[in-house]
Amino acid sequence: MRVAIDGPAGAGKGTVARGLAERLGYLLVDTGAIYRAVALAARRASLTWEEEGEIGALAEDLARGGRIALERSPHGMPPDSSAPPPANAPAQSSLGGSGMRVLLDGEDVSSAIRAPEISLGASRVSAIPAVRKALLAMQRQAGAGGGVVLEGRDIGTVVFPDAEVKFFLTAPAEIRAKRRYDELVARGMPVSFEATLSDVLRRDKADSERAVAPLRKADDAILVDSGHRSPQEIIDEMATLVEIRARGG
Repeated sequence: MRVAIDGPAGAGKGTVARGLAERLGYLLVDTGAIYRAVALAARRASLTWEEEGEIGALAEDLARGGRIALERSPHGMPPDSSAPPPANAPAQSSLGGSGMRVLLDGEDVSSAIRAPEISLGASRVSAIPAVRKALLAMQRQAGAGGGVVLEGRDIGTVVFPDAEVKFFLTAPAEIRAKRRYDELVARGMPVSFEATLSDVLRRDKADSERAVAPLRKADDAILVDSGHRSPQEIIDEMATLVEIRARGG
């Protein structure tokens, strides 16, 4: 089965996707992390978000050269773990993090791609047609064999519109902003809740209004609200639904 999980920033897709993949024994592909890595590479190349042609060419080079890689983090923790992560582990959100390491040219950039500037940059670069084209093949190749959980913004609408199971995970903006705020504060970043909420709303607007592959719920996706539910409860519900679909129900 191919399981698509879409939704806005801060809905908890990373944690839920990781937990669901572990529960089902599936491969996890965090497509949002790929776009974040492109945004980080663009920033390191001193490109502005307006230099779309240059960023598109950079994305093509990153994809063609296999310069972006995702792998399971040796420090990944289950969503309900209360144990603190090792000092060198990528920072995790209050929902547990994705449990995946993101490598850019062999460097672990799992924490660097979560900076607020790069989060907003990922939304900007993901609206560039050349970037989406360069990374689309990478995403489809990762899920071509099935037995995979893919999470992002357009998995069920563009990347795998024929996925066997689709979910759209969401939560009120204030709750998503609080999760993001707690994550940034835990990293020692000087942020305010008001600024974090503004960033979340701005990214929602950019993701939903972009001309190419805007964020939207697929017609056949199952809507799941994570606002006042634990990650494990959501994972249990999703796993049950996937297993029912797998049995032909």
